[in-house]
Amino acid sequence: MSQPVSETQGPITEQQKQPVDLFQKCWDFTRADEIKAAGFYPYFRAIEENEGPVVQIEGRKVIMAGSNNYLGLTAHPKVKEAALKAVEKYGTGCSGSRYLTGTLDLHNELEARLAKYMGAEACLLFSTGYQTAQGIIPTLAQRGEYILTDKDNHACIVAGTLMAKGMFAEVIRFKHNDMNDLERQIFRLPAHAGKLVVTDGVFSTTGDIVELPRLVEISKKYNARILVDDAHSVGVIGKGGRGTASYFGLEKEVDMTMGTFSKTFASLGGFVVGTERVINFIKHTSPALIFSASPTPASVAAALAALDILEAEPQRIDKLIYNANKMRNGFKQLGFKIIESKTAIVPVIVGDDMLAFKFWRELYDNGVFVNAFISPGVPQGLQMMRTSYMATHEDEHLDRILELFGIVGKKLGLIP
Repeated sequence: MSQPVSETQGPITEQQKQPVDLFQKCWDFTRADEIKAAGFYPYFRAIEENEGPVVQIEGRKVIMAGSNNYLGLTAHPKVKEAALKAVEKYGTGCSGSRYLTGTLDLHNELEARLAKYMGAEACLLFSTGYQTAQGIIPTLAQRGEYILTDKDNHACIVAGTLMAKGMFAEVIRFKHNDMNDLERQIFRLPAHAGKLVVTDGVFSTTGDIVELPRLVEISKKYNARILVDDAHSVGVIGKGGRGTASYFGLEKEVDMTMGTFSKTFASLGGFVVGTERVINFIKHTSPALIFSASPTPASVAAALAALDILEAEPQRIDKLIYNANKMRNGFKQLGFKIIESKTAIVPVIVGDDMLAFKFWRELYDNGVFVNAFISPGVPQGLQMMRTSYMATHEDEHLDRILELFGIVGKKLGLIP
């Protein structure tokens, strides 16, 4: 009798026939435990009080240089007051999806305000920024259609493209911010097929900005639609903080822009803006919208208040970029290798997993919190202290961060 054959691995061995516990991978995962035992674990630290640039963790004050609270609005009195008033009026939740019983007049108001602010015909809210990509991409790109996505796009876009792949769309990844590779890839696709090019506006790890003018040129040439994720762009770059398309003067050339409320807007949720017909289609056919509970009243009210402040106080954006530029220049003067950008994200390259953990611990013990990014989250050699800044950081905070980076960098042999 012939031996069973696996389609991918050849003949099945006796060992492969043994039953496998689904949870075995959980017992085998010990990396986090090892880092905890070594005293370098940087994740899931509970914040006990949040004042913006300074937070309380484990009973002591720490300068926060790892938050995406770019305009410093999470502690703004008007934002907190708006959230409290919404709870008093509407309660704590909507108890249903937008499609059925979960739409408030607040949702409609924020959609109209955001569409106007972004210069678009229409807007649609989602319950989280992560969910927004899953609500857009597989809804628009299906069987026989193509998605071209930057290899460094955020995980929410990756998840959205995987869902679209399940709908039999074809997914093609092009090299990070490499428009020549994008054109090589799109040139080979059938001219008659629908195509969607998806990219971050500001890439969340490195802070670099997409080469949007060239991406638009290629997309138009090959009849592809464009979706830009502006999670780290709105409130940071562009006229009045209107994001990547505005930064390049290409507002009319980008078909859809998605974003989040968890950063500039000091809340929780996501949105997409575009033409009314496209937004209407997503609104009535996207499972991620139809089968999810709608954004809470407090979240929507907080985002509305944050938008009010953003429109009334554009100088906050100037202060944010001033702070980030000061830190970029300061790190370079100290001798650190950084990734250049013009955004609020300033990555300092460490280049090794364990060195990153040690660097993080030294900073934390001395009162500064940043984000340690290690492999495989970043490529080998690009392990980093990913720092990010707020409009509410003062020079005293920034000077202390630079001082401490200098001390630790010398101690660990990263700078002279």
